[in-house]
Amino acid sequence: MKHLAQHIESLIFTADAPISFGEIRACLEETFGLEFHQEELEKAISQLKEKYQDEAFSFEMLEIAEGYQFLTKGAYHNTVGTLLKQKTRKRLSRAALETLAIVAYKQPVSKSEIEKIRGVNSDYALQKLLEKELVSIVGRSEGPGKPLLYGAGDKFMNYFGLKSIKDLPQPKEFKDPENLIGEPEEIEEIAEESADLTTD
Repeated sequence: MKHLAQHIESLIFTADAPISFGEIRACLEETFGLEFHQEELEKAISQLKEKYQDEAFSFEMLEIAEGYQFLTKGAYHNTVGTLLKQKTRKRLSRAALETLAIVAYKQPVSKSEIEKIRGVNSDYALQKLLEKELVSIVGRSEGPGKPLLYGAGDKFMNYFGLKSIKDLPQPKEFKDPENLIGEPEEIEEIAEESADLTTD
């Protein structure tokens, strides 16, 4: 069959998980109403594997989990990792970013203190940050009711590429366009208010 390898290539590229030999075969047979022999399919798959071994491609076709999948070659993992981290940051809501900024500058901090600064309920934002391990529970306050205290989570440093909390940008640095994560005035105000409360 003409362009058999390209049809298989399109299936592997489109699949969101490793696609098995049987799935490839079944899809092709249903699409074209033909019976495909194992030998011709294996030959086409072998051609694809060889094609993507070339240095001109940044990804390769591998057989994993009893199926086939395109994966980035090891030499480019760091570059792709940076993109994935940036995309994850963008997925944080404005409320989550505000809450995270307060926790980072004011930690250890209680939920009531966070809500006092933000002026709104922060239950949902805190829950999402806890799920992402950007925020963690670090203890309890000695105040009335002994509320939970929050601080930077296990993934906070790596997420923002910091060596320590001391490397956090100071409020004045938010004026630098490269450091903006929201509306300049509002983010700067949150950071400054958090920093002021820390020194109280």
